Parts: sequence; structure tokens; C-alpha cells
Amino acid sequence: MALNLCISLAQLNPLVGDLEGNSRQVLAAARQAAAAGVQVLVTPELALWGYPPRDLLLLPSLLRRQQKVLDALAQALPEDLRVLVGVVAPLADEGGSLLHNSAALVGDGAWRVVAAKRLLPSYDVFDERRYFRPGSQPCLVEIPLAGRPLRLAVTICEDLWADPRRPCQPAYDCDPVAELAPLAPDVMVNLSASPFAMGKQTLRRELATAAAARLGCPVAYVNQVGGNDELVFDGNSFVVDPQGAVVLQLPSARPATHWVHLALPQGLAAPPAGSPMAVTSPQEELWKVLVLGLGDYACKCGFRAAVLGLSGGVDSALVACLAAAALGPRQLRGLLMPSPFSSPGSVADARELAQRLGMATTTVPITPLMDTFAQALHHALGKDPGGVAAENLQSRIRGTLLMALANQEERLLLSTGNKSELAVGYCTLYGDMNGGLAVIGDLYKTDVYRLCRWLNSPAAQQQRHAAGLPTRGPLIPEVILSKPPSAELHPSQKDSDSLPDYAILDPILKRLVEQHDTPDQLIAAGDDPALVQSIWSLLRRAEFKRRQAPPVLKVSGRAFGTGWRMPIATC
Repeated sequence: MALNLCISLAQLNPLVGDLEGNSRQVLAAARQAAAAGVQVLVTPELALWGYPPRDLLLLPSLLRRQQKVLDALAQALPEDLRVLVGVVAPLADEGGSLLHNSAALVGDGAWRVVAAKRLLPSYDVFDERRYFRPGSQPCLVEIPLAGRPLRLAVTICEDLWADPRRPCQPAYDCDPVAELAPLAPDVMVNLSASPFAMGKQTLRRELATAAAARLGCPVAYVNQVGGNDELVFDGNSFVVDPQGAVVLQLPSARPATHWVHLALPQGLAAPPAGSPMAVTSPQEELWKVLVLGLGDYACKCGFRAAVLGLSGGVDSALVACLAAAALGPRQLRGLLMPSPFSSPGSVADARELAQRLGMATTTVPITPLMDTFAQALHHALGKDPGGVAAENLQSRIRGTLLMALANQEERLLLSTGNKSELAVGYCTLYGDMNGGLAVIGDLYKTDVYRLCRWLNSPAAQQQRHAAGLPTRGPLIPEVILSKPPSAELHPSQKDSDSLPDYAILDPILKRLVEQHDTPDQLIAAGDDPALVQSIWSLLRRAEFKRRQAPPVLKVSGRAFGTGWRMPIATC
């Protein structure tokens, strides 16, 4: 017997630990869906908690609150609507100390746990085995609808990723999708909280398409959206039919609730509410995710305004643009801190950028402070500080001024360092590394230039307009993009004095950091042995700095932060 199903995906932006607030988001989406005649609404993984809740899961008081929140949600939901909500479920007979990452079916004034996540990732930024135990059974729940019950298969995030045809997958002892096949589901849903990484959207689509083919039914994938600490969730939820055709596509980098009508068991879709979203370029996707991550980090941490050091260089220029888009230029302040080694052009370039963005700036020359530090240290050292010590003093003076302004005006200090600098230690502890968030700390220097070029191009006009940024002409002055990178800590200094050109450095770093290649593998592939060994040495020696860096917005497959767990003291 055929079944007409109207299913909705609620792509939500939760605040971690705010069970009541997140429940209100679910209820708002449910009311919107019910008004459109939706029968089943699906929310992301751990939608009631926000992902990742980390050690909040160890607090018994929050587990008790979940019960009350779910009870209230069940009573408040519209009639004739069933909602799948990502929750935490204590294991039976374990006293509540062991947990499942679960899905609850809420409706008709009640709720019950219907699924437990089978595969628990413990790689990169994930550490679910610290908190959860895996489910042991495939989940198929029957939901009574007009005509006949809907046979709904429920999976949670990683459960979709065990496709045996996918290379380099973690070793798991079961395949949740394969175990669902004998149960003949009408639809499979996947409640997900999958952080953004370049190219990941395509991989998710491929996995869902493969699952749809294996099960012979549509697959609905709903992903969390928003920034939580260093992780940014891009949304991009979708539904595919059994042939892998996209019948519903939700937007990138913003909350949304949309629905689609499915005629089952064929799985053919009627025209969805709104056409599928246009495919965006990698640079546009990266821009939207960074703006989202920065804005959410500030908002969820209680900051309404930000400050950064403007050097006239490309890194601080990009961070200023991102911050202006995320928070608004009136909530942004730049501090210009010229030294005797700063070129006149750098100050002028920083001011021109600020004028184009409409952000306020203040100039505080640091020469008097450098002299004071030199006098104080002369007494201790018997001479003036020189070399790297003198250079780092300039950076630390600037870092102190920025932190003081951030404290005084309750602003979030944005660190402007990039991934290339963090990798090789071309940065100063308690200086330019100061800050509450490293906005572009997962972008190599070449990535920074690429994103800036896109931002200045006609292709970025729509995003600039949406963010309230000027749309006429280049946003970042061309002189900032064309001059050689320099820290300007001694006369005529250039980054290339200490480092290889970034076009040479970055591909080597990417292979070492993200592809786990060894120096021997790079050398065997034809890279210069001395260069590779030098970069490898810099990468390892800088670990103590990275351990003390601010959180980095993660946009790659492997970022410095919770997913990077290298020892400091090692051979």
C-alpha cells in the first residue's frame, strides 16, 4: 500500500548545555512544520544538548533536567506530529552513570527513546567513547500514519559512515546501514552533528546516496548548524531518493526548517518547499562558515564587540573583514601600534582598510614603551635586549595593549595568526598569539590570499551585500595583497628571510599536518631533504606554543586544537 509522507528537517543552531533554550528551538520548528501539514520532523544529533556537550554529560543535574524538558516538550507539541529529537539516554540498570547517544520520538503527549548510536567516533575532534556506550541493535520504529504505519529507520551521524567501500574508514565491528536492509524501511533518517571541513559536503552526499541504494529507500540527512567553540557546523541538510537524486536541500551556514512530500515505497518526491540551493564555490562556503563561527563564538560567549590589531598586512585585513561581517563594523575596533620599524605604508594601508569597512581605529605608537622595556631589561641583562628577544618584546607590548583594551571595553580579542605561522612557530607567545579566538588559524597563508582575492572579486558581491559590507570595488586594498609579507620587527624584514616562500611551505605543511606524511615520504616524492627536515623541525619545536594558543576555528580535515594531540616533550 502506498504511503504519502510529509517529512521535515529542522536544521538548528543550539547552545551547548541550554536544554530549555534548545527545546524552544525544536518547538518553534515543530509548530512551523505542523502548519505545513508535516507528519514527521527530524532534528540533529543531540539537538537538546548541542554538540559537542563534552564533560557537561558528567553532570547528573543536567540529565535530570532533560527528563523535565522532554516532558514539557511532549505536552507542547502540535497534535498529529512526531518529532525525532537527539537526546542522551542512561543505560538500563547502570544507575545512570553510562549513557547512549540517542534519539527520542516525541508526540501524542509522551516521548520514548527509540535509537542508540551504534558507531562512536574517537578520532580527530571526536571523543565519544569517553561518555557513551554503543547501541547494539538496528533501529526501526513504526509510526502510525493514515493508510499504514511508516517504517522509519533511525541512524545517528557516524552510523552512516561505515560504508565498506569508503577507503581509510575507522575499523568498526558492525555496519548499521547493512543491518537495516533486512528490515525493509520506508525511509532512513540520519540525525547528525557533522563539523564543516572543505569537501565534506560532497562526501556526506555520497554516503547518503550509497545508503539509499543499499536500502532501496529515501534517506533524510539533517545536520546541526552554527559554531560551538572551535567547531563550525555548516548545516547543508538534504533528502535523497533511492536513486540518489536530491529532492530537498537546506541552506548552508544558517538555521532552516523545510519539508518534502514523499510517495512511498517508490520514494518519489513532489516539488519541495523551495528549490534546491545553488551550489556555492569553495571560497564562498569557507567565507560563510568563518563568519558563522566567529559570530556564534562571540555571541555564545557573551561578547557583542571585538578588537584586533591592524598591521596593514593581509592576515589582519581578512580577520577585520570577517569580524565586520559577523558582528558589524560598529562593533569592531582596530588598534594600530606602529614601531620604528613599521613602514609608513603599513599604517596608511590599515587606515584605508578600516575606512572601507567603516570600523573605528586608534593609533598607539609603541616606541616609548619599547624604550622603557629596554631600560628596565638593561639593568637586569647588563645590556639592551637584542635579536629575537627584542623582536618578541614588540609583539608582547602590542599583545598587552590589545588585552588591556579588550578587558577595559569587554571586547573579544581576535588573534590574526594563520595556520602556516602556527605550524612553524612564526608567532610570539603572549604577543600576537594573544586572543580569545584564532579566526584564521586553520587557513594556510596561501589560503588567506585566495580567500581575500575572492572577497575582492565580483563573485563575492552577494555575500558582501548580505553582510552589510561595501559592495563597490575591492574591499581589501590591493596594496595589502601585493606587498611581501612582513612582521616588521626589524629593518626591512620579510617573512621570506626566515621561511620558505609560502607557495613552497604550505604544500609541505599540509602533507605533514593533514595527510600524516613523514619527512621520508616527502623526500622520496622529490622534495628537498634539507628543506623538509628544517620544516619538520620547526613544526615539532613549536608544539609548546600551539598548546597555549587560543581556540582555532576548524575548517580543514585536521586543525590545531582538540583534534591535534601531539606531545610537547618527544624525541
